[in-house]
Amino acid sequence: MKASPEPEKSRPGAVAIRGQGSTGREESPMLFRQLEYFVAVARERHFARAAESCYVSQPALSAAIAKLERELNVTLINRGHNYEGLTPEGERLVVWAKRILAEQDAFKAEVAAVQSGITGTLRLGTEPTASTTLSLPVAAFCGAHPLAKVQVRSRLSAKTLLRQLREFELDAAISHFAPEDGESLQVVPLYQERYVLLASGDQLMPQTHTMTWAEAAQLPLALLTPDMRIRQLIDSVFAESGVVVTPQVETDSVASLYAHVGVGEWASIVPHTWLRAMPVIGRTRAVRLVAPDARAQVSVAIHAATPGSIAARAFVNAATGLSLDAFFDQPLPT
Repeated sequence: MKASPEPEKSRPGAVAIRGQGSTGREESPMLFRQLEYFVAVARERHFARAAESCYVSQPALSAAIAKLERELNVTLINRGHNYEGLTPEGERLVVWAKRILAEQDAFKAEVAAVQSGITGTLRLGTEPTASTTLSLPVAAFCGAHPLAKVQVRSRLSAKTLLRQLREFELDAAISHFAPEDGESLQVVPLYQERYVLLASGDQLMPQTHTMTWAEAAQLPLALLTPDMRIRQLIDSVFAESGVVVTPQVETDSVASLYAHVGVGEWASIVPHTWLRAMPVIGRTRAVRLVAPDARAQVSVAIHAATPGSIAARAFVNAATGLSLDAFFDQPLPT
């Protein structure tokens, strides 16, 4: 008489969830790998690209997701000849899948930290405008945790930063966060920015050391694009001064902004913190803007879920220990 097969044992990396397929038969434990494939398809919006990003064949990826759907007894992805988007159930469950995977990564990182200190990669996001000062907290973090690596994504809008933080696609972000941005996030202030006008010496009187915002509005301006939080802050200060500006040049690049000012045809408005990382050269001058003396808070944010990423917590500790306000308010070297 042939012995009955033993029940399938839990494999390493299995989530402690069991489901029943359409046959009513109990399925084997859901694997993290299935969740990774599901999240990859949602991210790439294409089965072949998702399979490539996971280093598996497309049939293997599709089979794993189909198995996940049977285990959950729900359709996650609309399928036709091609990917047609997530179902309403898929839209809800992909958020949980991302969170489960993030918690798995955090657990592994915590174990590694106990054994050998913080390792792995910190995924750090920022708007282009904060990239000029990002090296300071990154250097402090890497100095304290030499086995860790940092991956910087520096061309993200404020909206994208918030979404990726909440969906566990970033570990930490530095930006100008609004009060309403704090939902599900831990936001910690780092430093305050003041604003200066960058302009050619030909556009300024020799004795000019300060300028009002209303006066700055009369100059030909090159500014950052309206989707950037710093541009929105600048526009709000102009509005407070009773003026509306229409810049002739708009760019999403800090380097491009400096280059346009360097030509001598345009002036621009930038945070005073930029001057330490990117000093003015040639005939370009920096003049402090007053009336009003506008300031903007720059903060670091991580997901509020606890215990969360050990690397993210360590980065916040490193960044807040720098006294950046005092550093940026020091006179610039001449």
